[in-house]
Amino acid sequence: MDIVLIAGLWLTADVWDPVIAELAAQGHRGIPVSLPGQDDGNKLATLADQLDAVKREIAAADRPLLVGHSAATTLAWMAADSDPDRVSGVVFIGGFPETSASTYADFFEPEDGWMRFPGWKSFEGPDSADLSASDKDAMQSRMVGVPEGVSKGMVTLSSPARFAIPVTVLCPEFSPEVAQEVIEGGGAPELAETTNLELVNLESGHWPMVSCPKLLAEALNAVAEKLS
Repeated sequence: MDIVLIAGLWLTADVWDPVIAELAAQGHRGIPVSLPGQDDGNKLATLADQLDAVKREIAAADRPLLVGHSAATTLAWMAADSDPDRVSGVVFIGGFPETSASTYADFFEPEDGWMRFPGWKSFEGPDSADLSASDKDAMQSRMVGVPEGVSKGMVTLSSPARFAIPVTVLCPEFSPEVAQEVIEGGGAPELAETTNLELVNLESGHWPMVSCPKLLAEALNAVAEKLS
């Protein structure tokens, strides 16, 4: 199966390389999305530009499984919403999609047009507990800024058909039980309306493509097999 992979904030497409290698060994084609702004340094890139990049990869693939990490769960959901029949399913890793008319990822104040990584103190605890000091140093050295036009972009969703798409939430730094509580408590309204939802535990921190790519690939393979 084709598996389109969208990285979260501050990450470039090559963060998926170890996962792609593991997926290939299981018979899948991993397709990392080069996101405008994050992969080309374009300070003027917008959320719409990133959405177009995802849609192009979906159009070139064969009804792929669409995977969004962290904030990019929203980007994946927007892409699936734009043409629900083009995807076999959606996987969210470590996050829940925002609702329509919300800002995409306005978490930290941009400087000079870039929302930059704020440092590891903002992600202490379960988020980064499985990363060594050298892992963190290596990750941070490769992290890039997110253009303000992306982080402050407006989320748009319009197709009710998105709620019928099979959705899997891989739960790394939080448990499926916690995810269920969030959904039932109104914290993830998009998932509350999804009719085909599965919550799956993943024994990792927030960046499993770095800390445990094989485990993540196995989880994605399990989803792909169910959809085949």
